[in-house]
Amino acid sequence: MDSEVIPVPLLEPAGGVPRIVDTETAFEAAIEQMRQGTGAFAVDAERASGFRYSARAYLIQIKRTNGGLHLIDPIPFGPGHRLMNSLNDLLNTDEVILHASTQDLPCLRELGINPSRLFDTELAGRILGLPRVGLGPLLESLMAISLAKEHSAADWSTRPLPIEWLNYAALDVELMIELREIINSKLIEVNKSEWAHQEFAAILLAPPAPARVDPWRRTSGMHKIKRRDQLAIIRELWQARDEIARAADIAGGKLLNDYAIVELALNPPTTKREFEKTLRPLGLRNKWIENINIWLSATARAVALPEDSWPSMRTNSDTLPPIKLWRDKFPEKFAPLSHARHRIEIIASENSIPAENLISPEVVRRICWAPPSNATKIYSPDAVRDQLISLGARTWQIDLVSDAIANSLLENEPLEVVESVPETTPEEA
Repeated sequence: MDSEVIPVPLLEPAGGVPRIVDTETAFEAAIEQMRQGTGAFAVDAERASGFRYSARAYLIQIKRTNGGLHLIDPIPFGPGHRLMNSLNDLLNTDEVILHASTQDLPCLRELGINPSRLFDTELAGRILGLPRVGLGPLLESLMAISLAKEHSAADWSTRPLPIEWLNYAALDVELMIELREIINSKLIEVNKSEWAHQEFAAILLAPPAPARVDPWRRTSGMHKIKRRDQLAIIRELWQARDEIARAADIAGGKLLNDYAIVELALNPPTTKREFEKTLRPLGLRNKWIENINIWLSATARAVALPEDSWPSMRTNSDTLPPIKLWRDKFPEKFAPLSHARHRIEIIASENSIPAENLISPEVVRRICWAPPSNATKIYSPDAVRDQLISLGARTWQIDLVSDAIANSLLENEPLEVVESVPETTPEEA
C-alpha cells in the first residue's frame, strides 16, 4: 500500500449487523443460508479470556460469499448439539479461513467443529515476511481499510451482548475472504504457497497439547522464589485458587493474581491483618478478601509440610537446560547451536521469513543438544533430515535448513555474533 494512502475506517458490515443466532430455528436458517453460498467460510470466535476459567467460545462469527454473515451464540447449544454437527458438516465442504487459527481451533473443536481444510491469514502473513500480521494491520497494508479494536478484550460471556460488540465481532469476518485472496496471490507470486499449505495441514494434524506438569510452576513472578518451602506455598495457594476458579468458571487471576501469590509465599501471613499488610502495596481487591480464610488455610498447610514434602526447585521434565547456561556449562552443545542459529538467520533473511517460522528454535536446540547418533561425528544432511522429520518439521523447512544444521553440528568453537533469537525458551519465560 502506498504510504500516502490513508486507510478507510470500516464502521459496520455491508449488510448491517445481523441478529444473533441463539435459537434452533435461527440456527437452522443460518445453516441453510450458508449452504446456498459458495466458496470458503470466514470464521472467528470470541472467548472470555481473563474473565472466565474456561477457554470456551462465547460467540462464533461466520461469513460465506452469497451465504450471509452470521453471529452464533454457542451457549444455548453446546458440544454435540445436532446443529453444531450440521454446521461442522457444512464447513467441511470447503476451506475454513481463520486468523491465528491455533487460538480459535481449541474452542471450536470443543463444540465439535473440526475443519478439514484451513487457511490461516496470520500465519500466511508471517510466511510472506510481512512486518505486521494482526488482522487490523493486514487489512490496512493490503486493503487500505482500518478496523477498530476497542472490544478485543471484552467479557464475551456477558449476556445480552451489546450491539456495538456484535458490530465489532461481525467486522472481524467481513473482509476475511477478500483478504485471503490477496494474501494467497502474494504467496503464489513468491513461490511460498506450498509452504503455507504444509503449515496449515500441520496445524490441523497436530495433537492436542498435553496437560502441563505442575502448572502452578508457571505462576508469574516465580523468579523471586529461591527456596523450596516458598514453592510449597505457591503450590498450595495456586491449587486452592484453581479449585475455586474451576467451580465458579472465573479466571483465577480475578480471585487472587499471581503477584499476590508470590508475595504471600515470600511473607507468609497467619492472620487477616498480616495478609492485608502483605498485599496492600499491590492494591487490595475485594475478591482477594472474599476468600481470605481459604488463602490463610492454604498457606498454613504449606508451612506445616515436612521438608521431604516440599516441591523440588526444578522438575524432571524433558525440557532442556536454560540457553543462558549452555555457553559455560555445555560448550560442546553451544558451539553448534551458535552456528546453526546464525546460518538459519541468514536463510530466513534470504527468504523474507521470520527465523522462528523458518524452523522452530526448539527443534534446532534439540538437535544441537542430542544430534543424530554417529560414531564418526560426521553428520550427514540425511541424518539431520530424519531427525527433523521426527521432531515435526515440514518438508519445505527441512529442504531449507537441513544442510545448514548438519554443517553446524561439526563446529567446535562458538560463533561470536549478536543473537537475534530469544535466549529464553517458552518454558523458561
